[in-house]
Formats: sequence, structure tokens, C-alpha cells
Amino acid sequence: MSHVAQSFLRGLLVAAFVLLPAMLLPAISQDVAQAATLIALISAAVVMAEYAAAYPGLIEFRDAKPYNRLRFGMLVAVVLALALLQRGLESGDGGALGATALWLASAFDFSFSPIRLLVLSLPQGLPVEHLLNVMASAALAFVMCFVGLLVFIGAMATGYWPAKGSSFNVWINLPNFDPTKGVDVVQRLERDAQINGLLGLVLPFSLPVLLHLSSLLVQPITFEVGLTLVWGLAFWAFIPFSLIMRGIAMYRVAQLIRLQRRRIAEEEAAVPLPARSAYS
Repeated sequence: MSHVAQSFLRGLLVAAFVLLPAMLLPAISQDVAQAATLIALISAAVVMAEYAAAYPGLIEFRDAKPYNRLRFGMLVAVVLALALLQRGLESGDGGALGATALWLASAFDFSFSPIRLLVLSLPQGLPVEHLLNVMASAALAFVMCFVGLLVFIGAMATGYWPAKGSSFNVWINLPNFDPTKGVDVVQRLERDAQINGLLGLVLPFSLPVLLHLSSLLVQPITFEVGLTLVWGLAFWAFIPFSLIMRGIAMYRVAQLIRLQRRRIAEEEAAVPLPARSAYS
């Protein structure tokens, strides 16, 4: 498949992904459907332009498959599961997915868990059924993203990312990272990896606090609309784990650069120096 065809296919997949919840959830108004279509077209155009360009722009790791494919697949799976869960609950039959989500909600129902903190940050006076729905959906999304993180770590442990024998171009895969700025590139990559990992660990606990504080200034978010619940909880679970994955990937890139430097130094040390002449 040509480079342009691959870019076009990626754009179509992104557009279908954006439209997926609006097509699955019932009782979607015409205005919401039109807004979802517009967002899908814009997202598809951005992805097609980014991957079709000869030079990198905004998307990271675009030439280091399957990193972006794993993240995209993880987000699609979470959004699809939440949309199917809400569709089943609105029809009165949650099925096996609903039972699994409720079991996960009970498993995460302990003090200071991210799911309980999220539910406690919602405004008071909401129905108990809705709070249970939010808790079950959040637990399902959180566990699915955690499984996606484990899959990525497994891919790295087995040498599937980066692929053995392939070259890694830092400029193409990290277009916003300037290797010539500041301290050594390896130290900067390791520092950025630690920052991303720390943010990923803190966000599940800090986002509910920010959500509660924002309700004091603007209209509080209640997740009572099915489409808002699907997208809100999907990104609530995806963003922290995506940051952790980015931190792990950057740390892996730093290791690759360190190994390459060591290999070059060993090769230079193994080359014998030319014999000096007796008259020199």
C-alpha cells in the first residue's frame, strides 16, 4: 500500500472512530449528529495531512509502529465498550458487559481509589443508579486501559517495539523534541520519561479534584448524557495511561541511544592504531 493510501486509510479509521458512539447510542439529536460528523471530518483531515506529509509535524512515533496503533486500538476498545454498555443499560439489559462492569466497580469500591474519587467529585443530588453507572463505566475503562498498558510493556519485553534490526529516527518520531537543546539528549529523554510517568500516575487522582473545583466556577459535569459519559470517561482513563506509555517509550529510546553510543565506542576501541615509523 502506498504512503498516500495508508494516510487515507488512517483518516477513514479516525473518522469512523469519532462517529462510533453517536451511531451506537440511541436518542442522538440531529444537532449532536451534525457536530460529531464535523469533528470526524476535521480529525480525519488532520490525521491524513500529518501522515501524508514528508516531514513530521505534531503526531509522535508515527514511524515507530505499532506504538500509535496500540494506543489507537486501546482507545477504540474503551469507547466501543462504554458505548455498548450505555446502549445496553438504556435498553434495560446490560448483559455480560454490564455484569462485568458492575463487578469491577465493586472491586474498586475502596477508599482513595480513582473510581471512587471520580464519583465523589460529581455534584450532590444525582440518582444512585446514575452514580453506579458512572462507577461501573469508569472501572471498565480503567481496567481496559491498564490491560492496554500491559500489552505495550509485553511488546517491548519481547522486542516487538522497537522492532529488532530497525532504525529509530528521533526527529521523525519525536518532532517536538530538540536533541541539540540543553543537556545531553539521553538525560533529557530520561527526564521527560520520568515526568510523563509521574503525570500518568498522578492524574487519575487529581482529575476528580479538578473536576470538583471546576463545578464551583462553571456548570458542573454530571455525565448524565450518554455521549458525554462515553467520551469523558474514555479520555479520563486513556490520558493517564497514554502518558505512562509515552514515558516508557521515551525511556526505551534513551536506552537505545545509550546502547548505540556504547557500541560505537567499543568499535572505535577495537580498531588498532597504525604502527608508528621508527623515524617519526
